[in-house]
Amino acid sequence: MRYAILGSGAVGGLYGSMLARAGHEVHFLLHSDLEHVAKHGIRVDSVLGDFVVPSPNIYRDASDMPPCDVAIVALKSTNNQLLARMLPHVVSDRGAVLSLQNGLDVESASADAVPGRGVLGGCCFLCSNKVGPGHIRHLDYGRIVFGVYQRSGESSGGQSGEDSAVTRSAYELGQRILADMTGSGIDAQWTDDLAAARWRKLMWNIPFNGLSVALDAATDEIMASAAAKSLAGTLIDEVHRGAACCGVSIDAAAIEATMQHTETMVPYDSSMRLDFLHGRAMEVDAIFGSPLRAVERARAARGETVENSSHPMPSVAMLHQQLQFLDSRSGKASNPTH
Repeated sequence: MRYAILGSGAVGGLYGSMLARAGHEVHFLLHSDLEHVAKHGIRVDSVLGDFVVPSPNIYRDASDMPPCDVAIVALKSTNNQLLARMLPHVVSDRGAVLSLQNGLDVESASADAVPGRGVLGGCCFLCSNKVGPGHIRHLDYGRIVFGVYQRSGESSGGQSGEDSAVTRSAYELGQRILADMTGSGIDAQWTDDLAAARWRKLMWNIPFNGLSVALDAATDEIMASAAAKSLAGTLIDEVHRGAACCGVSIDAAAIEATMQHTETMVPYDSSMRLDFLHGRAMEVDAIFGSPLRAVERARAARGETVENSSHPMPSVAMLHQQLQFLDSRSGKASNPTH
């Protein structure tokens, strides 16, 4: 299959390069890195082995890219307003989108951009940074868990015949993507419950992206402090309760597992902290705003009010407000997209 990579940084650059190294046809959208990559290729320093993709297919504009079977969206969700212009050019008539973005319901922007095409969503459990032009440093982990996206409240039983056909097509294409990825050395896993995978990833993203900015600390510094570690544990527990409020079941063992994995991982600067340090807009809405709104919708559907029920994620809500303030200071904060 032919792949397009929209967002060739820490995530798209890594996985796209692994697919290209294995012989798959991959097309990368680049901007400031284009001239460097044209001369030097894409360099990946990885715990799985270093390599270079010497002559990748690269483009400065999505309108110049060929129609592809799979468009992997690895842009920051703060740039999702660009998808309505990009995706119609790069997704073939029978193609699909695979969104590898942080947050909850981030796939909706892709679904809106190419109606009638299949959309899949994936959660990336990895430590990876872009450290220079066309240069990716993969530090730890690397798993992708992905599945078919359906809008909130939508089930296969409630879909029209046309929508059900699109979902079936996305599932079939997803199995081919899974085979291509695993054959390329990518730790890829399929899920039939994308919502659970998304909330499971939020159990890491909310505490450790958020606290890394609010406390100005990398993961090892957070875990080394009894106070910060306790706060991280509180946030993880709240996200777990938020998922349950939305009808998403996650094994309680995931709470302690999230803490243990963070304690043993290599010291890591989260993507949100790097964005903050470089004065870029942070993914505050996708990672915090969207799940908080999902909880409020679920509570409203049950008739819960402030008077008769306490909020399941009070510390998450407070951290969200702090990050909104810090994001606004940069002058680059984006408007909510969901």
